[in-house]
This record gives sequence, C-alpha cells and structure tokens, in this order.
Amino acid sequence: MSTAMARHILVKDIQTADAVKERLKKGEEFARLAKQFSTCGSKKNGGDLGEIRRGQLVKPVEKVIFTGALKTLHGPVKSKFGYHLIQVYFRD
Repeated sequence: MSTAMARHILVKDIQTADAVKERLKKGEEFARLAKQFSTCGSKKNGGDLGEIRRGQLVKPVEKVIFTGALKTLHGPVKSKFGYHLIQVYFRD
C-alpha cells in the first residue's frame, strides 16, 4: 500500500488561501503560517499531516497528495472543509 507525507494549511475562504499562498511564494516559513492561519488541528505541528494512506483524507486533497509533484506548493484545493495549500514531501 502506498503512503505519503504532506503538510497543509486549511483556511475557510479563497481570499485567505490566495494571500497565504503569496506569502509562501515570497519565502515565509510554511510551519509558521500554518500555525497562524490554519483551521486544522495539524496546525500545532506546523501543518504536518504525518504518514497518509489512501482513503484517509477527502478526495480532492488525497488526489494532490498521491499524484501531485513532490516539494511543490499545490492549491488552493477546495474541499468540504475549505481551501487547502498542500506540500507533499514524501511518497513511496
């Protein structure tokens, strides 16, 4: 079974997602912005989701995690929870 490791920032609206994405592109630290803006419990770990297996996350997020380029900022990705900015740092 394939696994992946990723981190994300979850926000409620597209405007916040776009603003945070711009800050990330300018070099601000992912973990710091996750702790400041994310509404997900993973924010206490800088947005790190840990080891992920297929079927654990909502489909739009899972698709990015298992098919998107590694070490690239993806998103905003819309799900029923809001908008995600995702960075995958490991996949087997």
